[in-house]
Amino acid sequence: MQTLTLNNGVTMPALGFGVFQTPPDETRAAVTAALASGYRHIDTAAAYANEREVGQAIRDSEVPREDVFIETKIWISDYGYDETLHGFDKSAAKLGVDRIDLLILHQALPSDFDRTVAAYRALEKLLAEGKVRAIGVSNFMVDHLTALLDATSVVPAVNQLEIHPYFQQRAVLDFDDKHDILNQAWSPIGGITGYRGTGTSTFDDPTIAGMAAAHGKTPAQVMLRWHLQQGRSAIPKSVRPTRIAQNFDVFDFDLTPDELAALDALDTGRRGGPEPEDVTLQTYGRAIPEA
Repeated sequence: MQTLTLNNGVTMPALGFGVFQTPPDETRAAVTAALASGYRHIDTAAAYANEREVGQAIRDSEVPREDVFIETKIWISDYGYDETLHGFDKSAAKLGVDRIDLLILHQALPSDFDRTVAAYRALEKLLAEGKVRAIGVSNFMVDHLTALLDATSVVPAVNQLEIHPYFQQRAVLDFDDKHDILNQAWSPIGGITGYRGTGTSTFDDPTIAGMAAAHGKTPAQVMLRWHLQQGRSAIPKSVRPTRIAQNFDVFDFDLTPDELAALDALDTGRRGGPEPEDVTLQTYGRAIPEA
């Protein structure tokens, strides 16, 4: 297991298992399979509506709680100082834990950034109180990060972003690197390029397929290795036990410098997820249920 050290000294497994869009009734089995395959980092979110099932799967496993790194996210509807403190309470209760390893803000919410700043200050309080081990953000662009750093005290430990060979967000990655913010990839193998109809899927890309054949690996394994060798955290997802295990089997080979450069050259600049500026309370706000 490869680990990464966050800017506050906390160690985190580099490869995590995600449950975005995994229905609650499938989440327990998926997380159980992930833990059995060797994953020790589980990524969920209040907005995924499956935190309860994630927590149940961890408790039912034979893996000690202290060996599992739990990451979750506060949704924009719970932004604001007191609201975010309560958002933590809801997530912790659903997960069945007293402390969350990494708690991040799910979106920048630039249309009401004062609420975002207040939410982040609540994360700072939770960190100071030891209720979370690290705090961070997700889908924050350079201008959002700049404004947040100017208004708060704790540099985010993580920025979780859409990152895959077809969409690399190099300006954000470089800013994060400069400020010791770990880049973490959601949709790290470009699944979003297929199910959102954004063009050719990364899984069909001849460059990636050629590398997979050369190493005796799958295209997904090649893309995950690309992230890890460039110092990023990656959060693949699946509900199929075979695929879950395959995605974890990425620690026994290395891509060459030329192969890494060839993957870097695949960037199209085309985002698959929503534009951060388009995420508003009016368009994406929804109540997060109580525990």
